[in-house]
Amino acid sequence: MSLAVAIQMDPIETINIDKDSSFMMALEAQRRGHALYHYLPRALSFRHGRLYARAQPLTVKRAYGAHFAFGTAEWLDLATMDVILMRQDPPFDMAYITATHLLEHVARTALVVNDPEHVRNAPEKLFVTHFPDLMPPTLITSDREEVLAFRAEHRDIIVKPLFGNGGAGVFHLKPDDENLGSLLEMFTQLYREPIIVQRYLPEIRAGDKRIILVEGEPMGAVSRIPQAGEARANFHAGGAAGRTTLTTRERDICAAIGPALRARGLVFVGIDVIGDYLTEINVTSPTGIQEINALDGITIEVTLWDAIEARVAARRTARA
Repeated sequence: MSLAVAIQMDPIETINIDKDSSFMMALEAQRRGHALYHYLPRALSFRHGRLYARAQPLTVKRAYGAHFAFGTAEWLDLATMDVILMRQDPPFDMAYITATHLLEHVARTALVVNDPEHVRNAPEKLFVTHFPDLMPPTLITSDREEVLAFRAEHRDIIVKPLFGNGGAGVFHLKPDDENLGSLLEMFTQLYREPIIVQRYLPEIRAGDKRIILVEGEPMGAVSRIPQAGEARANFHAGGAAGRTTLTTRERDICAAIGPALRARGLVFVGIDVIGDYLTEINVTSPTGIQEINALDGITIEVTLWDAIEARVAARRTARA
């Protein structure tokens, strides 16, 4: 099966080829003989009822400073693509939401990974609220008194923006911390959305886990261990990668959410678990492939492309 694959992502010249999951997906697609095209989200144009992208043919290789090459730019009718990988990084803002609306116009003819409608309907910190038995105690609100009451109940809390990413804007407030009032004022000035407040989970000191799921099945995991004096374990915040295995509780979490992911066309997902609790379901541009591959000696990108090709084949059969 030879496919035409368009990759909607951030500038490829800026990626770290030792960590980037999109790069691994592109390498594996190229190894299978698929034709690759790269374009930026701002290169989308909707005209006369069709969606186009100003894209460039792409080749990739694991060579520092020379990891990609572009062909001549051209306008692609995205409905003619077999697969579109939606891989730009958050923030999950109106530009991101607009891109999901535009890609919906071609999702019936091209397989968009992940499905744009359900990416839009499953922001990381909100989608997880559909699984309340798996979450830590959580409050989502704009009401100051609600936040104060939640803190009075749980004392040790985490406060973070609802649509943040990479650990940005995450604050740990201990019971004697006097900064909550100022912090709420700052969040009100910076964001129109509610904030999310959760009971602090001390297990974070030993690290959280990023678990990669393909078609709702766990493929592997990596422990993200925070730096000393840091409450955030995200790799973007300096967290270190450590080898790990899945606990029975973590397998139960994956089994609980797996059917919902498959039904929504969320083929490639990364979840975050702290202790016994699911804290986020990442569907926008999950990462972690290279870290898990290196620690466990596996090739998640191979399984991922097997799943993508199976979906393409099933769609072709259904149309025949």
